Amino acid sequence: MMDYFSMSDWQKNTASTQTSQWPVPPDSIRYVVPDPIVRLMADHPLTRELYPLAFGHYRKAAGHHMHREHHRDNLLIYCTDGKAFLNVLGEPHTVEAGDLLLLPAGANHRYTADPDNPWSIHWVHYTGPLAEDFRNYMGFDGSNRIRHLGRQPRLLVDFNGLLSVRQTGFRARGLIHAANRLRQLLAAVPLNADETSHERRAELDTIHNYMREHLDERISLEQLAELAGLSPAHFATRYREQTGTSPIQHFLHLKVERACQMLDTSDLSFADISRRLGYDDAYYFSRLFKKVMGQSPRDYRHTPRH
Repeated sequence: MMDYFSMSDWQKNTASTQTSQWPVPPDSIRYVVPDPIVRLMADHPLTRELYPLAFGHYRKAAGHHMHREHHRDNLLIYCTDGKAFLNVLGEPHTVEAGDLLLLPAGANHRYTADPDNPWSIHWVHYTGPLAEDFRNYMGFDGSNRIRHLGRQPRLLVDFNGLLSVRQTGFRARGLIHAANRLRQLLAAVPLNADETSHERRAELDTIHNYMREHLDERISLEQLAELAGLSPAHFATRYREQTGTSPIQHFLHLKVERACQMLDTSDLSFADISRRLGYDDAYYFSRLFKKVMGQSPRDYRHTPRH
């Protein structure tokens, strides 16, 4: 692979991004990917599914404003300080510190930094066939454009990771790395969102610790709900919202993980392992194991792994 983009890439056609024309002060950064590089990333197998068009970091962005009638790409903004006023498709919003905002392609919008307390933001314009899938995965939809995450050091690390491509002279390797850092950033948003409520995080930790301490038993949804002080239906709904799975399914996965560990590190029969995990019927647990792992316990034990 060539380490720089060739001049022939200038012949391809693509639309450039629409960044604001706010004059960037010395303590802020705006990095715009040149059009020929955007065109290459749109074709390159390691970047064509999702790639950045521009990104940056604005500190105390006094006077920062933008109005886009025809928004061609996706814009993710993480506000770390201050405030701004936003209007998307005629709906007003206020963006404050700790808010993560997504403006999807096609959404008419305008925003203005609060003149008395201008926002500080990390931002990235991006596009690609996976953009819509990531929008849904991050928890944004037509009615939910802002997620309040609070201060998230991991998210700041991911945004700053994009900026590491600066001063590389638009080398292919650097921009391929930036494109995949973007994917990492978007994929981590639900993980960051899971950590926004310390109370709920503590509740989950209590539930999961209880599960791990009782892997040798068969516990019920009612037992877990009682531990959380909720009705079984309310507990199951809230747990799924937080984790994407049911509590009993997670408990089963913990048991299968422990069974794998026993198969790897002991000579115990699967019948003995099943009994140690609360199943007198080894055949039944074997079927559950195969459903989770995609292979029987016997095949798992005899599959070479290094």
